[in-house]
Amino acid sequence: MANRHLARSVVLQALFERDQSGGMMTTDEALARLSEYGKEFGARESDMPFMKELVQTAIAKQKEIDEVIVRAAPEWPLERIAAIDRNVLRLGLTELLYADRAQVPAKVAINEAIELAKTFGSNSSGRFVNGVLGAVYIELGEPGKNEGNARKGQSGKPPTMRTEHLAGAVVYAKHQGETYLAFVHDIFGHWTISKGKVEEGEDVRAGAVREIKEEMGLDITIVEELGVNEYVANDSKVEGGKKRKRVTYFLAESPFADLKLGSSGGLDDAQWFPLSSVGDLNFYDDTLKIIIPAINALAKKAT
Repeated sequence: MANRHLARSVVLQALFERDQSGGMMTTDEALARLSEYGKEFGARESDMPFMKELVQTAIAKQKEIDEVIVRAAPEWPLERIAAIDRNVLRLGLTELLYADRAQVPAKVAINEAIELAKTFGSNSSGRFVNGVLGAVYIELGEPGKNEGNARKGQSGKPPTMRTEHLAGAVVYAKHQGETYLAFVHDIFGHWTISKGKVEEGEDVRAGAVREIKEEMGLDITIVEELGVNEYVANDSKVEGGKKRKRVTYFLAESPFADLKLGSSGGLDDAQWFPLSSVGDLNFYDDTLKIIIPAINALAKKAT
C-alpha cells in the first residue's frame, strides 16, 4: 500500500508539471517526466505500468474529468482551484471513475487522494478534495459502501435500516428491422439505465413505467424482470443517516420515438443506440450486470 501511495505521488508530479505547461506537454513527454520522477522518488520499477496507466488515462480523460469537477464544485471555477488540488482531483477521479474497482476500491481512491492533498497541498486541501470526491462518490451510488459490514456484525448481516425502492428499465424498440436500446447519460460521463423512486403504495412495475415516461418521455410495456441491485446510501433525513436502496430492473419495449430528457437532475442526455454498438458505450460495472441479461433475453426472442 505504501509503495502504491508513493507511485501516486510520482504520478501527481507529472500531472502537475503538465498542468503548469498549460496542457502543452504531450502524453509521451509526460511519461518521460514520470520516469524521471520515479527515479527521483525511488519508486519501484514494478509499479511503472500502474503509474503509466494512471497518467495516460488522466490525460486522455481530462476533459470529462474536468467537467465532473466543475459540476461537483460549482462554486469553484476550475482555474481558481489551487493547481495541486486540481491535479489531486484529476488523479483521484481517474481512479474513482475509470479504475478497476476490484484493484482500486472507490474508498481507496478517495482516501489516497485525500492523503496526497494533505501532503502536497495547503491546510484546507484535504477537506476540499474530500468534499468534491465525496459528492461524486454519492452520485455514483456509493460503490463498496457496505463492503465489510457482514464481517463486523456477529450475525453476519448488515444492520437493519430503511429501504427505499426504485425501479428502472432497459428499454428497447424495433426500427427499420434493427433493435435499439435507450439509455440516459449522467454528468460523470457514463451511460446508464433510466430509473427512479417508486412512490409509496405504488407497484414496482407501475413505478418503472412512470419513471421511464418522466425521464425519457417513452410509453413502455414491461416484458420481464431482469434483476435487483441493492446498495447503502447516506441520507441525513433518516434515522442513522443511512438507507438501503433496492432497485428492480425490467426489460421493457417501447415505440421508437424521440427521447425527451426529464428534469430529475444528474443527467445530461438520452439517446437510442443500435444493439450492435452498445458494447462500445461507457457503463458502470453494476449497470453491465443488468444490461447483459437484457441483451441475452433479446437474443432469445430473436431466435
